[in-house]
Amino acid sequence: MDFYRVELTRSAEKDLKRIDRSQTGTIYRAIERLQQDPRPHGVRKLVGADRIYRIRIGDYRVIYEIEDDVLIVLVVRIAHRKDIYR
Repeated sequence: MDFYRVELTRSAEKDLKRIDRSQTGTIYRAIERLQQDPRPHGVRKLVGADRIYRIRIGDYRVIYEIEDDVLIVLVVRIAHRKDIYR
């Protein structure tokens, strides 16, 4: 079984720094699990985008792109559900 490499964009890294520390551990673990399964149970494909997906972690959402040909998961945004789609 091949593992995906998970990368975060600069904006996703900044998003993580803004999130309350009590939530970041859970978010990090969820992002790490994307290495083994980039399409876990509960994942949603965003409408109008070919390779963009969303996972829920409590009140937070992680938006990411899957590049199957090179086995990369690129995390684009991490934010509270009320702010993520703006």
